[in-house]
Amino acid sequence: MSFLSSLSTETKRRLLVAPIAIFSMLVIGTIGFKAFSGFGWIDSVYLAAQTVTTVGFGDIAVPTAAERVFATIFMLLGVGTVLYSLTVIAQAIVQSEVFEALNYSRKSKQMEKLSGHYIVCGAGRVGRRIIRNLQRLDQPYVIIESNEDRVAEFRTVGTNIIIGDASSEENLLTAGVKRAKGLATCLPDDAANVYVVLTARGLNKDLHIVARAVEEQAEPKLVRAGASRVVAPTIIGSQSMARALLKPAIADFMDSIVAESLDLVFEEVAIGESSPYIDKRLSETNISSELNIIVVAIRPASGILEFHPTGDAVINVGDLLIVVGKAEDVKRLVEVNR
Repeated sequence: MSFLSSLSTETKRRLLVAPIAIFSMLVIGTIGFKAFSGFGWIDSVYLAAQTVTTVGFGDIAVPTAAERVFATIFMLLGVGTVLYSLTVIAQAIVQSEVFEALNYSRKSKQMEKLSGHYIVCGAGRVGRRIIRNLQRLDQPYVIIESNEDRVAEFRTVGTNIIIGDASSEENLLTAGVKRAKGLATCLPDDAANVYVVLTARGLNKDLHIVARAVEEQAEPKLVRAGASRVVAPTIIGSQSMARALLKPAIADFMDSIVAESLDLVFEEVAIGESSPYIDKRLSETNISSELNIIVVAIRPASGILEFHPTGDAVINVGDLLIVVGKAEDVKRLVEVNR
């Protein structure tokens, strides 16, 4: 957090007034010494600066009574102005340090309570899009970013931000990696992403880790390091462009789903122990008949994906349904299976 942003409005006002007051004293002193003593402008500025900075008169004297009266009044005003300015600056520094300490303590306690959240390592072009999606879905998250300017737009109440190295074990632990649901590392360097994956996997063997691959050849290294999924934006972008070129209708449909302009969403629905669909055939549920939702695939606990399941497919505890339908209907389905 920047120095000025941690200060109160009144302290900021005083910091603005302090240099103006000192400059005003210099102007008044310069004009006064010029008028009373007849010194030139350079000597007058010199005398005013000596007085305001409490250095005192040395090589230039003020012999007349009028000059001494003015000098006495000016010394009192000048020293008072400097002391006031120093007090304001000291107050601002102390206030900033105290605020930083309290803010860090509050953030640490807040992050200690997080569980089932997401960690985003890197807030560049890719990371910012992930963060916006998490915000849109109202999901808890922690950002780890070394460049403070990149997270400026996300500094809102309740946002958890760690300024530092995402590959640092200390920062990952502070972010609650042992209690997190998922982690996305979107750093612009493949070596850094590999190190983040290795560190995070060592701290939480069950963590779902999605890693960005800048270069195509980095994908197998990230998988070996422990990434659950590897995404290469360059490859995905080229595939999307090829689809738009060769099959524009399909591309328009996919883009419409992603942009939610058709009010259609893809969602994964976990079947918990309290789900009303346990041990029922797909045709026996209201998923298609009432909710008008299409079950695209079922992934059982074994992990073998069953694409386009028939009505005879049996739903079991731990299954993951991949569905597509209207956002409102899908939301109802998710709530029923919580």
